[in-house]
Amino acid sequence: MSSVKTNAARLLDQRKIAYELLTYQVDENDLSATHIAAQMGEDAAQVFKTLVLKGERTGYFVCVVPGNAEVDLKKAAKTAGDKKCDLIPMKDLLSLTGYIRGGCSPIGMKKRFPTFIHQSCNNFDHIYVSAGQRGLQLRIAPCDLIAVTVAVVADLTCDRLSGNYTDCL
Repeated sequence: MSSVKTNAARLLDQRKIAYELLTYQVDENDLSATHIAAQMGEDAAQVFKTLVLKGERTGYFVCVVPGNAEVDLKKAAKTAGDKKCDLIPMKDLLSLTGYIRGGCSPIGMKKRFPTFIHQSCNNFDHIYVSAGQRGLQLRIAPCDLIAVTVAVVADLTCDRLSGNYTDCL
């Protein structure tokens, strides 16, 4: 257990939401959620990554998806009420959210953006998301994450298991 408190952790404390802060070894050459899951000895499907996108009409929004999945831009855009969206350029992440790559939490961004969480989160008693700093993850119940981020649960990823993921390319 870490004694470091991030903005995301402080926000959860203020709202009396249960969570656990967990540390992992940061590898600057591999900031992927699958690598973090391996470092923590957890299933990559349970370690979620936070992506910031911009719809062509609706503006910025956040997708929280399993670490072993890819966001389907068409599904994400449709869920956000748009026809098309793209990931924001990495250079814009810090100024927009207050977080850096590999440490972007869906909790406590500079501004509240519409947030969507992949439906698979409900398959678990708890999931992991960034605590807002590289090397720290939050272990949190999906219902609590949904509540604190005012998120909508949706299908946001490419369906690789069925081989039906050509829309993601």
